[in-house]
Amino acid sequence: MSSPEESIAVILREKKLTLAIAESCTGGRIGDKITNVPGSSDYFLGSAVTYSNDAKMSILNVKRKSLERFGAVSEQVAKEMALGAIRAFGSDIAVSTTGIAGPTGGSKRKPVGLVWFAVTDGKRVRTDREIFVGSRLDIKEAASIHAINLVIEFVRTL
Repeated sequence: MSSPEESIAVILREKKLTLAIAESCTGGRIGDKITNVPGSSDYFLGSAVTYSNDAKMSILNVKRKSLERFGAVSEQVAKEMALGAIRAFGSDIAVSTTGIAGPTGGSKRKPVGLVWFAVTDGKRVRTDREIFVGSRLDIKEAASIHAINLVIEFVRTL
């Protein structure tokens, strides 16, 4: 059975599509997984690890108003991050993650393990909200795999 990163390689090559990534809580882990596949330069253009709000605004053009109104860990910010990655890299597809990997920083409304995802082709945007459990590294790993699987599902609909 192939890994998600091997599966995404096959489908992106078949459809002749390129991918960019905007990561916050996953800290570059998605890009690491993608580039572990030989030949990933065929479809992977790059990633931006925008951990701070300032980086989200300056690199991905996330609106300050969105950060203030919804917070960094929100559906709106995930959407803006993904759209910003498409613009920054000129890719066909982009995926973003923003969340709380813990062990601190959570609240009742936004618990540790909460991650928002967005996948876009620049026109359509699909979002997803998940709550993962485990250690900080467990959450980052689960979120990274989930993000890759979301891209696979999204690309299959194109």
